[in-house]
Amino acid sequence: MTSDFFKYQAQTTTHPLAMEISHAEGSYIYDTNQKKYLDFVAGVSACPLGHNHPKVINAIKEQLDKYLHVMVYGEYIQKPATELTKLLAQNLPKPLEKTYLTNSGTEAIEGALKLARRATGRSEIIAANKAYHGNTMGSLSVMGFEERKQAFRPLIPNVRFIDFNNISDLKKITKKTACIILETIQGGAGFIEPKNNYLELVRKQCDDFGALLILDEIQPGIGRTGKLFGFENYNCTPDILVTGKGLGGGMPIGAFTASSKLMDLLKDNPKLGHITTFGGHPVIAASALATLKEITESNLMYEVLKKEQLFRKHLIHPLIKDVRGIGLMLALITPSETITNSLILKCQDLGLILFWLLFEPKAVRITPPLTISNEEIIKGCEIIISVLDEINE
Repeated sequence: MTSDFFKYQAQTTTHPLAMEISHAEGSYIYDTNQKKYLDFVAGVSACPLGHNHPKVINAIKEQLDKYLHVMVYGEYIQKPATELTKLLAQNLPKPLEKTYLTNSGTEAIEGALKLARRATGRSEIIAANKAYHGNTMGSLSVMGFEERKQAFRPLIPNVRFIDFNNISDLKKITKKTACIILETIQGGAGFIEPKNNYLELVRKQCDDFGALLILDEIQPGIGRTGKLFGFENYNCTPDILVTGKGLGGGMPIGAFTASSKLMDLLKDNPKLGHITTFGGHPVIAASALATLKEITESNLMYEVLKKEQLFRKHLIHPLIKDVRGIGLMLALITPSETITNSLILKCQDLGLILFWLLFEPKAVRITPPLTISNEEIIKGCEIIISVLDEINE
């Protein structure tokens, strides 16, 4: 199987981890040698309820017995998608009330950017340096990392960049600006939180000049910060909210949400302003609905902040320079890229899955399932500390 993987499946790097998976359950992934790995990554934040959660699996199986794809998005009434968008609206502040379901986070970003240009009649887009919003051409255009972009230019024109948390840069938002797009918490940059009321000031500048604010919640959304959406921690409501990853409960999904007034602009002038064949797929929507119900109806979000404190209590070591982030969206910072690489690879050998972040080479991703137990947190932290002790000898 390994040779077939490298021969037939396109790779994203020259050095994939190439673990051959047998099955997964709860907070654990098992390889084909039946080795057990404690998962501190959760599919890069995409599995908030862990692996094979019974409520998610049952929802998928029930929908499988009814129907799969029947029509392109938005034409037929399909109960899972309708109930999912209604539940999102019930858990969001006004005026975020109407949701467009897509196949992935990056597709949702594309739709949000199109909607902002359609609504304002302007073309300028402002994004942040070290931002990551996906890899399709529009999303790539608002990625704030030239090394990852240069091979694919020319990209979408009229995109300007600012520094996240730099208040003086906000003067670049003017009457020419269609929108500013920001991650509520910068992910690839190292889980950087907004500081000094930054998002509130962004919101005010947008209001003053008629620009729209798009917040990318693909990583911090769906309970990971102790709130259903990260922006709820920072007293700022976007005009357009983008989510994905954890919303699907392990299935591929994206979504962008706005007011009815804004979203209805995609219906006309031109008609079919944004279309997709498989967006809102009934099986995926059923998985997402079960996931969202479990997170909003249980005490998981309340427990997230307690679990964060448990991580912080046990992640103390001379080679841990910082633990950034909030809730279960944490980044452990080591003194060097070399130490980070060694830590991630040696922990995998010892049965703990960690991962890298895109633009911060000293960061180690810690984004476990929200369902992870206190005992599992302590166990994983003990492995991390033991490896750092070995590195530090």
